[in-house]
Amino acid sequence: MAPSFWGREARAGGGMGNGGGTPVVVKMENPNWSISEVEPEMGDTGSPAGLAAGKAGRGKNARQITWVLLLKAHRAAGRLTGAASAALAVAAAARRRVAAGRTDSDAAPGESTALRTRSYLFIRAFLVLSVLLLAVEVAAYVQGWHLQMPEMPAGFTAEDGLVAIDGLFAAAYAGWMRVRLQYLAPPLQFLTNSCVVLFLIQSVDRLVLCLGCLWIKLRGIKPVPIAADKDDVEGGADDFPMVLVQMPMCNEREVYQQSIGAICNLDWPRSNFLVQVLDDSDDATTSALIKEEVEKWQREGVHIVYRHRVIRDGYKAGNLKSAMNCSYVKDYEYVVIFDADFQPQADFLKRAMPHFKGKEDVGLVQARWSFVNNDENLLTRLQNINLCFHFEVEQQVNGTFLNFFGFNGTAGVWRIKALEDSGGWMERTTVEDMDIAVRAHLKGWKFLYLNDVECQCELPESYEAYRKQQHRWHSGPMQLFRLCFVDIIKSKIGFWKKCNLIFLFFLLRKLILPFYSFTLFCVILPMTMFVPEAELPAWVVCYIPVTMSILSILPAPKSFPFIVPYLLFENTMSVTKFNAMVSGLFQLGSAYEWVVTKKSGRSSEGDLVALVEKHSAPQRVGSAPNLDALAKEESLPKKDTKKKQKHNRIYRKELALSFLLLTAAARSVLSAQGVHFYFLLFQGISFLVMGLDLIGEQVE
Repeated sequence: MAPSFWGREARAGGGMGNGGGTPVVVKMENPNWSISEVEPEMGDTGSPAGLAAGKAGRGKNARQITWVLLLKAHRAAGRLTGAASAALAVAAAARRRVAAGRTDSDAAPGESTALRTRSYLFIRAFLVLSVLLLAVEVAAYVQGWHLQMPEMPAGFTAEDGLVAIDGLFAAAYAGWMRVRLQYLAPPLQFLTNSCVVLFLIQSVDRLVLCLGCLWIKLRGIKPVPIAADKDDVEGGADDFPMVLVQMPMCNEREVYQQSIGAICNLDWPRSNFLVQVLDDSDDATTSALIKEEVEKWQREGVHIVYRHRVIRDGYKAGNLKSAMNCSYVKDYEYVVIFDADFQPQADFLKRAMPHFKGKEDVGLVQARWSFVNNDENLLTRLQNINLCFHFEVEQQVNGTFLNFFGFNGTAGVWRIKALEDSGGWMERTTVEDMDIAVRAHLKGWKFLYLNDVECQCELPESYEAYRKQQHRWHSGPMQLFRLCFVDIIKSKIGFWKKCNLIFLFFLLRKLILPFYSFTLFCVILPMTMFVPEAELPAWVVCYIPVTMSILSILPAPKSFPFIVPYLLFENTMSVTKFNAMVSGLFQLGSAYEWVVTKKSGRSSEGDLVALVEKHSAPQRVGSAPNLDALAKEESLPKKDTKKKQKHNRIYRKELALSFLLLTAAARSVLSAQGVHFYFLLFQGISFLVMGLDLIGEQVE
């Protein structure tokens, strides 16, 4: 409703002709308001009276403008209040972290903290030294010693002028500048230039991958299966190959039910596929629930078996190897692997299996992952950017032009003959999927990647779970590289394929990438602030990283608003990736850590649709509540749940690096380096957010 003091004359006159101003409709929708003007109706546009009325109608009433400004000010105040509330919530969460005192120094069972402790001590020592140097530089700045006097002759520096100044501090600072110039700057500049070269090489590699993906899109290149005769497809179950479906899991209490249900509902003749539920759980309650779920599907006619290992030798690789030793495996030609949180669509096999027909050299068909919780929080959004680039660009380009890529460990179909020819599953690394893919490639098998066949799964929602996952993913490749380097050299594949494996697949993307990311942006950049004689160009700090981030975010265009957080997030995660790479390369204790990624058990949209469509059907849907299993769970003895209680923790390395980068940012102010200052400031804040575990799932 308009205020009473608006357009009084217009209301009295009954129209706009009396010059009462422009009527304004105010829609008050808390907390925002929208304002729209109602144009006056001109009776006779050609008459002088009509023109005068139009001019009067377009005139702005002062009180109307005041009211509009008040509404906008109220909206701005609401936004400021929301921002202040968010800031207070973050501060309260940080205060709870500090008060709780839980840090990453608390090791989980079987977890090694030796390398983590050593790296933290190194970073802490570096931080203490940087604080001392900052204090010295501030004192020198106050004295004006950082300046070169304009009247000094050419070649005469501030260091030479300090010698003539009396005082112990001046002499000490002159000595520091001499050491900085003669001994520290040259090796630091050499290391800087080396990392910049590696950075440019990796950037060119990413650009080439993006151009390859663009070429694939423009030309419409994709794997095309050999069309089957319609009569053969409808002929009966004998026309479908025998498929073995394996589901390795370990304490997957949150996701086992919906995943087993999705796999048992695959559209494939039941006589031609067998589901193996490979349970490595050490929790008796979880094992009982999974077994009960398998028995219910058995009663409904699904060929499904339950296997449980008491001793988890070899983790996932040992579990799969044990399952492949079953006597009935010889009756099957293909094996499909789904991790416990993966929920394939019903037509998954019908879309993947035709790609093997008539292609005896194809050993693997890999499907794409999609995520049910990609917008759950900031952490999952940033992970989605990374994985979209991995599948849309890396996997698709390598599969199209090289017929080789790293097997993702799940949502893939293997020809059992290819597995056996490659030596089967091995427990020698924590990346058994990459291990078997490399050995199959060396045997000459080809891989196909299907970008249009998706399988839904979950992203880690907590920083702790994501951190452990990334540690395993980046330490395992270095273990594998040490083990298979000689085999690559001796293999019979082509020279360029050997070069691709050694230089691109392993060295550039698995070793050099985490090395230069951590060294360049977390070590060299802060050091150049305290040793300004060694320079790091602004284009290396800003322009090239932003360009690479834009290329990385192209496969997920809806994530463009998160481009700056993504850039900072990648540099922050370089600490974990570098630590994992070093542990894997030098076979340190943490290299063989295997921690199952925690799941939240979020139902996919496909489950909900299936639940609606099959509500009246006698067959039970996997995502429906299992009351019998819940009753059984209540009757089973309870374990101590205090050890499994989740908490947000403080990560010491990230916090130490945060303070180090913020200290370097303060030092950059003295040198008036704008781009470097802003980068160090925001990167330091990013490390602070990570260190206080304020990203991802928040547990009260």
